[in-house]
Amino acid sequence: MNIAFIGAGFVADYYATTLRNHPHLVLKAVWDRDTARLAKYCAHWKFKAARSYEEILNDRSIELVINLTNPSSHYEVSRAALEAGKHVYSEKPLAMQVSDAKALAALAEKKGLQLSGAPCTHLGEAAQTIIKTVREGKVGTPRLAYAELDDGPIHMLGMQSWSSESGAPWPWRDELEVGCTLEHAGYYATTLVSMFGPVKRVTACNTLLVPDKGVPTPPQPDLSIGVLEHESGVTSRITCTIYASHDHSLRVFGDGGVLVAGECWDYGAGVGIYPRRGMGLRVEKRLASAHRAGIGLVPVKLVRKPKFEWKTRGSNRMDFMRGPAELVEAVAQKRPSRISAQFSLHLNEIVLALDGRKPGGLTTELTTRCEVPSPMPWAT
Repeated sequence: MNIAFIGAGFVADYYATTLRNHPHLVLKAVWDRDTARLAKYCAHWKFKAARSYEEILNDRSIELVINLTNPSSHYEVSRAALEAGKHVYSEKPLAMQVSDAKALAALAEKKGLQLSGAPCTHLGEAAQTIIKTVREGKVGTPRLAYAELDDGPIHMLGMQSWSSESGAPWPWRDELEVGCTLEHAGYYATTLVSMFGPVKRVTACNTLLVPDKGVPTPPQPDLSIGVLEHESGVTSRITCTIYASHDHSLRVFGDGGVLVAGECWDYGAGVGIYPRRGMGLRVEKRLASAHRAGIGLVPVKLVRKPKFEWKTRGSNRMDFMRGPAELVEAVAQKRPSRISAQFSLHLNEIVLALDGRKPGGLTTELTTRCEVPSPMPWAT
């Protein structure tokens, strides 16, 4: 399928470097409203720059638009592509309002098009291993999960100097104005929904820990703690912050054991189980720091070794193009995508409920549902 990138900022490098893993996806053009940034990106990666977004929309040979713009532009850019008859894969969030995300999903259905949204974490080898392990009952009946997305005090770590391989600055302004929850909660929410099914209710508490981060941006909560009540009866908790020390661990607590994973941004991250039966009080007391202590951990072999090239600077050891590739494969096979419009819409509503947009507590009854994505063929 012929594709186009809209947006040539920081995240676009992640898509460029993993495009090589999917030779059946042919990048025909890139466009960005910042002409200098577009020229620099295309020169670095040897891509063709379009003269305008309209040029891409009017090119009938381009069937898929990959929306890599900043969050406030996601809805308008995706809507224009769908109206032009093109499939859409959008960076997160799908939209900044649930109503806009619903409108995109409805438009895609009306047009008979595929609509997907990042992240594609649940398609990675580590996530597929986690999901398979729980599905097969290796930890007994799962009842609770803790997901951490703590990224350290970024305003103290030189965030304004960070840049991508092609020289695009890290979008620190979006991180502070949009908030860490909308930017990051999806990395684990995708896995949790894939593992435990759709969420019926979200209770979130948000607060602003550091009002003055040394840059002129509107203050948004920099800590959110949310409880997800899945329809299956499992409860999960997601913590997002840009102040607490870096921690991207996941723990799934079951009657027969505790599954531990160390990093959602690494498709090859280690996975292990602490058996609960017959382990004694001493080990049970240390489960709170299981991912650090390493006592009694039984390693779980990944369903396969990660199969993709990764050569760009950054902490994300992920195949960012696996999401668009899944969409294209679903179109070719005439089947629902593992990141369907309803799945992406449900994830969008979850992260917006977690975010809250202002300090305080809030319980949200979700209005969307989705089917649980089928396992990747190599993870059955």
